[in-house]
Amino acid sequence: MESRSILTNKYYLYVTEFFAGMSVMAVELAASRLLAPYFSSSQIVWTIIIGTIMIAMALGNIWGGRSADKNPNPDVLYMRLIIAALWIAAIPLLGKYIILAVSAALVLTINSNFLAFAAFLSCMVIFVFPLFLLGTVTPSLVKYTVDSLADSGKIVGTLVAVNTIGSILGTFLPTFVTIPAVGTSITFLLFSGILLLLGLIYFIQKKTQKVKCSISVFLFILCSIFGSADRFAFWENNLLYEGESIYNYLQVKETNDSIILSTNVLFGVQSIMKKDDSLTGMYYDYALAAPVMSGLNAKENAKVLVLGMGTGTYAKQCQKYFSNASIEGVEIDQKITNLASEYFKLPNTIKVTTYDGRAYLNATDEKYDVIMVDAYQDITIPFQMSSLEFFTLVKKHLTKDGIMVVNMNMHTEKEGNINQYLSDTIANVFDKVYTVNVARGTNRELFATQNKDIAETFAKNTMQLRDSALKGLMHNIKRDMKLYQKGDYLLTDDKAPVELLGMRVIDELIQTELSYYKEIFKTDGVNGVLKNVLF
Repeated sequence: MESRSILTNKYYLYVTEFFAGMSVMAVELAASRLLAPYFSSSQIVWTIIIGTIMIAMALGNIWGGRSADKNPNPDVLYMRLIIAALWIAAIPLLGKYIILAVSAALVLTINSNFLAFAAFLSCMVIFVFPLFLLGTVTPSLVKYTVDSLADSGKIVGTLVAVNTIGSILGTFLPTFVTIPAVGTSITFLLFSGILLLLGLIYFIQKKTQKVKCSISVFLFILCSIFGSADRFAFWENNLLYEGESIYNYLQVKETNDSIILSTNVLFGVQSIMKKDDSLTGMYYDYALAAPVMSGLNAKENAKVLVLGMGTGTYAKQCQKYFSNASIEGVEIDQKITNLASEYFKLPNTIKVTTYDGRAYLNATDEKYDVIMVDAYQDITIPFQMSSLEFFTLVKKHLTKDGIMVVNMNMHTEKEGNINQYLSDTIANVFDKVYTVNVARGTNRELFATQNKDIAETFAKNTMQLRDSALKGLMHNIKRDMKLYQKGDYLLTDDKAPVELLGMRVIDELIQTELSYYKEIFKTDGVNGVLKNVLF
């Protein structure tokens, strides 16, 4: 009886159930942040995370119940908690290396659905085992708490309720408190520390397993020291900033001529500032055709709205070349706006509202001469900003001859691609739609308006430009710009499978980029690939 004294009144069992439920949800949410910088935070990745965790929990429930029936000893459960805690504590230290190793193994061996397979296998390797162990908690605690059938319903119901309350807190705390405040790595360590403490208290009270407890504390301290200090982009040496917000992984990098913001550790430029204040050579420059088309320089009280402000690359360009215009932006991530002031010299004269782009349009009555829609990143296209209803809302907020410019990434010529869906959807709202491909990239810029004479207006306004570099670029855009012919692909609020469409393009781009290394792999194996990558 002495060995179970801490469990005699069952309060400690309820505490265990509470924190186990909390930790499961916290790990699930932290898992999304661990995977997002590598695989995006799309619905596909969330589905994989939730699915694998539910598989792990279900298997843990089954095995835990059978194990408790065979060996109803609480020592087994609390040692499992310690093991799960140490595994979770090791995730910040080892997780990113596992992700890269899994991706490297798959990228040379599969030809389709790379992101889905890589995310799924990474999730299985990293998270299934500790969550399988946590899945054994509830059936084991039922075994220890139910004394008779007379009160079994009440006790099981209480356990489930306590677990649910813990899960609720485990849902809100990482998202709104720990991840924004201290990051994903510390979040893993905090909740693994709670699980470890539960096991340690149990064995300290029993005065058993002293060696194992001491080893577990030592290993946790090692993981805390080295895991909390490591970075997502551990190979980068020139980062000005690396951190996280409620919405994004954030990375600010400096090159010889630029400052760059990225929300992905491996690729992508969300914002850029040229140190010499020149044109960027990217899609932002092409998007300047929109204010030229609308004749911004000749208008009084001209207004530009940027949905997906980032750190203000496009907004600052508009202010530079169209100084008479009032520029404002909408950015959902306040931390990105903070970085804009700290690293990207965003002037105070450009107003930034922290809000969702569509929600902002619903909340304002203003009309604009130019609305830039730049909320699309990799495959994480917000479906609510890609639908027929959204573009109809944008149209209502444009002046009579106003222009909407949309940055579309992941350009491909394959039938039924994501850009074709977006373009057809927009063409069902606007009378005139033009597209132009950005040189040396996968971006395509789309211009939509109700002005049927937009091509002639664009040509006339281009001739009036004073800046020679901008004028030359506009001539090139006019030459390459094509009138878009409306098709039958539509995205609506009810049906917008943007993640699946985007994933197809990402897979195509990945396979195209890696075809060279795949040929080397076929002939020279892994050693040949490593030689070409490293030397």
